[in-house]
Amino acid sequence: MNITEFQKWVGDFYQERGWTGYGPFIRVGFLMEEAGELARAVRAIEIGRDRPDEGQKAAAEARQELVEELGDVLGNLILLANQYEVSFEEILDAHRAKLQKRYQAVETE
Repeated sequence: MNITEFQKWVGDFYQERGWTGYGPFIRVGFLMEEAGELARAVRAIEIGRDRPDEGQKAAAEARQELVEELGDVLGNLILLANQYEVSFEEILDAHRAKLQKRYQAVETE
């Protein structure tokens, strides 16, 4: 599945469940919540969790949690982009162009 197909699939999946009714301001809040969960997953892999109420996870389980949290962040980014009618292809192209322009100037100095 390419990124355009995935963007449409996410939009349809969330729409079917009634999860797209929140405006962009609330969606950004959900995105930040998911970013926090992603940060927790990264921390668990990199330095561990020092909590007596949490057991140590196996490496494969910690990686799976990381993958799932990355997906949750991506899903919220897609929904936000959809609300503004911005395709992920447009985002990818604009981001690449911005970085190439910014660092091309640095590399030629």
